Parts: sequence; C-alpha cells; structure tokens
Amino acid sequence: MTDAVADHVASALRQLLSFAAVLLLWSGLSALGLFPETIVPSPWSVWTAAVDMARSGVLQSDLAISAGRAAAGFALGASLGVITGLLTGRMAIFRLLLAPFLNLMRPIPAIALIPVAIVWFGIGEGSKYFVIAYTVFLTVWFNTHHGMEYVPEIYLRAARSLGASRTRKFLVVVIPAAPPHIFAGIRLGVALAFLSLVAAELSGASSGIGYRLQEARQYISTDRMFALLIELGILGALMDALIHRIGRRLVHWQQH
Repeated sequence: MTDAVADHVASALRQLLSFAAVLLLWSGLSALGLFPETIVPSPWSVWTAAVDMARSGVLQSDLAISAGRAAAGFALGASLGVITGLLTGRMAIFRLLLAPFLNLMRPIPAIALIPVAIVWFGIGEGSKYFVIAYTVFLTVWFNTHHGMEYVPEIYLRAARSLGASRTRKFLVVVIPAAPPHIFAGIRLGVALAFLSLVAAELSGASSGIGYRLQEARQYISTDRMFALLIELGILGALMDALIHRIGRRLVHWQQH
C-alpha cells in the first residue's frame, strides 16, 4: 500500500469514526429521553422521515432543484469573481475603481439582499441565482485579488532580471502563483453558496430544500428538518470534495 493510499484510508477512517461518535452520542441522548422528540428527534425518526420523503419523491426532487440553483449561482459568481480578481489584483485602474466598492460590499450578508433581489428579479429563479452569485462572487474575488496582488516579489525580480516582458511575466509568473488562492476562495464559495441558497429558498420559493425546511417548521416536523439538514450537509460536502480534488490535480505544486 502506497503512502498516498494509506493517507486516504486513514482520513476516511477518521471521518467514519467522527460520524460514528456523533451518532452514538445522539442515540444515547435520545434513549435517555433528555429532550422531547419534537425538539431533538431520534436518529431512527430522522431516518424514517428521510425514507418517507424519498418514497414520495420529494427528497430527490428538492435535492435536484436546490443543487441546480446552487450550481448555476456558484458558476456565475465564481467565474465573475476570478475575472474581476485578476483585473483588480494586477491592474491599478481596476483596483482603484472597483476594490474599495467591493470591500464595502463584503460585510453585507446575502440574506439582507433578498428583498432587493425580489424587487429586481421577482420571486422566480433570477432572485435566487443573484443572491447565490453575489455571495460566491465576493469571496472568490477577494481570494483571487489577494493571490494576484501578493505574488512573491522575488519571483517578479527574477523574471525582470531574465528580461521577461510584462505580458510574459503576467502569464508565466503571476498567473501560476495565484491558483492556490483562487481554489481556496472557490472552496469557501461552495460552502457559502449553500448558505445563501437556503436563505434564498426560505423567502419566496415553492420548491427546494430551503422551502421544505420552512414547511417542516410550520408543522413542527423536526424529524424532517433534521433529515433535510443532513441532506444539505452531504450535498455540500460532496461539492467541496469535488472542488478539492480538482484543485489538487490542477495545482499539483501546492499542498492543500
């Protein structure tokens, strides 16, 4: 067994151990009856609720709808964030015009923009894409901007000493130095995409995981709420693992 395979196996075992410990603790607290079932449902109740939703097709339908919204908003926000970060990170005119405004926008949470998004785009898909893309864009932009702006000076001096032109220096030195920062922003953007997705679906949606959470809250169905939250966590973890794997392949010179 190679070292890489051994590391993967050890990492998987650690994750399974963590999940098993949480499940055991959860089951123990439920068995002791420390909390009412309507407040903290048992693992079996959550599993039963998930199976019921799966049999009715609700679980798969909401999962597909929410995943599509998250993917579309993420793709739009991430692509715009990378392009804008490349511009503001290395070009003074764009940094002067855009960076102060974008830094002002960063502390504004996505949920605060939902009323504006509904006014601009209505309660359809456009407002949800906007909220998700906004959150992802600012995160990816900041990390890309940081990566482009803080390329080690020794790299730039070495390129100048070898007579590299500005274009060649940008393509050969600056661009290869930025991907670790870009992928860090993209990974964070994945998590934030799901946070903003739920916020958007809680307001003015008629489908999706966020809408179903709101429905479960109205009927005090905490077993369904837990099942939906676990589903959302699994979906986000799979997306994060995919981005992490792509990053390791593309940025092979950088340890993640």
